[in-house]
Amino acid sequence: QVQLVESGGGLVQPGGSLRLSCAASGSIFSINDMGWYRQAPGKQRDLVATITSGGRTNYADSVKGRFTISRDNAKNTVYLQMNSLKPEDTAVYYCNADILDGLAYVDYWGQGTQVTVSS
Repeated sequence: QVQLVESGGGLVQPGGSLRLSCAASGSIFSINDMGWYRQAPGKQRDLVATITSGGRTNYADSVKGRFTISRDNAKNTVYLQMNSLKPEDTAVYYCNADILDGLAYVDYWGQGTQVTVSS
């Protein structure tokens, strides 16, 4: 059984910063891409950023220059450093990982962590 556990969400004022973490645990043989997605109320879940096992990153245009994704392969953990936060960044943020847990790679999701940007 594989689990993704997120932490680091909360309430922050506009212009502030937060750092999200997501740790994968369980029967893990290998992890390919890891990433962060977000879903605002009444909207679809959208990509925020992804990172390959080799460290290549991809960002949504709306967060480029403000957010940084990174990972620690030894700890099976992915991070999202969020700076210069805006009210429109308010959403539930979900961790995602493509994990080899047996014979095939499976797409796993975390439970989500709320990020609220408000004064």
